[in-house]
Amino acid sequence: MNISEHWKTIFDTLQDALLVVDAGGNIVAANPAAERTTGYAPDELIGQSCRILNCNGCKIIGKGSCEQWCGLFSQGESRAKRCTITNKNRRMVSIIKNASVLRDRNGDMIGAVESLTDISEMVRQQREIMALRKACRVDEPDHGILGRSKAVRRMIALIESVALTDAPVMIQGASGTGKELVALAIHESGDRRDKGFIRVNCAALNESLLESELFGHVKGAFTGAERARIGRFEDADGGTILLDEIGDIPPSIQVKLLRVLEQKEVERVGDHRPIPVDARLITATNRNLEQMVAHGQFREDLFFRVNVFPIHCPELKERLDDIPLLVRHFIDAKAEKTGKRPHLSPEAMGTLQSYHWPGNIRELRNAVEYALVLCPGDRIDPAHLPPRVRRASERGPGPSGFAMESGQKAEGKTTGAGGVPAGGTTEREELLAALRAAGGNQTEAGRRLGVSRVTVWKRIKKHGVNLDRDLRAAAEAPAPRQRSVPR
Repeated sequence: MNISEHWKTIFDTLQDALLVVDAGGNIVAANPAAERTTGYAPDELIGQSCRILNCNGCKIIGKGSCEQWCGLFSQGESRAKRCTITNKNRRMVSIIKNASVLRDRNGDMIGAVESLTDISEMVRQQREIMALRKACRVDEPDHGILGRSKAVRRMIALIESVALTDAPVMIQGASGTGKELVALAIHESGDRRDKGFIRVNCAALNESLLESELFGHVKGAFTGAERARIGRFEDADGGTILLDEIGDIPPSIQVKLLRVLEQKEVERVGDHRPIPVDARLITATNRNLEQMVAHGQFREDLFFRVNVFPIHCPELKERLDDIPLLVRHFIDAKAEKTGKRPHLSPEAMGTLQSYHWPGNIRELRNAVEYALVLCPGDRIDPAHLPPRVRRASERGPGPSGFAMESGQKAEGKTTGAGGVPAGGTTEREELLAALRAAGGNQTEAGRRLGVSRVTVWKRIKKHGVNLDRDLRAAAEAPAPRQRSVPR
């Protein structure tokens, strides 16, 4: 049997929509299934540009034919790509697209064929299942985020709204509020959940290393580049990339990042060949980027490019009602290792809820772990909590309703992280004490302060701390005399 004689029957029988386009992207053939998917009859499609479907998975160049028309011709094929198109009624339709270029006998490209599988019903069912799961499991975390307070419910609603789009998201919030968890929730709730989630801490690398980390490099690009390496943007192709601490990116990298976001392609260090990338961008910062833009420290055009959909992570002091739920979660998470599952006394819970938590959820978790170590039985009392938390509670609430740390003024002073005057000596002394107790280990010092290692590093820079000199001086300083207390 000569199948070529029956290709039209085969073409028309397929249940998936099939489109054939010429080298300039004009539709030259469409099967009947295309009408069910797109709403356009075959004769309405033929002769039209494929742009009529507004597919968000296409990289249209439109400056000529073949490679000059779109990315498909340069790639040769596209397999199982999840996209959305716009049908005749201007409604979004979720599809799975497969495509291959067509060549003549001489091997020259003459067009392409695309199959479009309508998955709209499957997407609708997935959303219904997610809604049912949420309704049936009220006490379980939403997307890994635990909390019932208004601030958390508002944040989760924003996550669900933006997850099914590709809009760039900027997550803002203080250290320890769970910005990375929010980014992961957006990724896992979206269409890219089956692809990679790549995180880059922009504050942890110097300028040259950050450029190589983000965009990759070729062999010999710089001293020590003994082999080529792909960058994190390439690694995140098809998935999501989180740029944490984006406010710490140097100006020279900001320029290159803006180019990547606008052109959707990267150039490895030492190379000038562009590499197309399709990665969803999420950024996170605890800095005020608008102020940085005003002071010329952050590019305005990059700010508007990454700040399309801002999400604020509430501090723990904004969601005190969630503390009992969070404490129980931390105790249960440690129960398998410790064998302990104690409960908190009302007094201990009151102490936790009267503290202002400068280190946010990270500091609360550390406080619970501290209490589990000291607690001998099945009840955690205030005496088992960290001294820092107890002292703040004993001093009583300040004007804002939260207990105040030593050195923090009730009025007239701007306070920074840690509940101490921004740039004041109290924060420096507290930092030195934590570093001395940790033997200079910044990760351990951060754990003691309830902040991240990066925050410790920033405070060291902020206060001009010289680890060798200042820690040695602190260790050699005479201990303060203690007043005798009558027994």
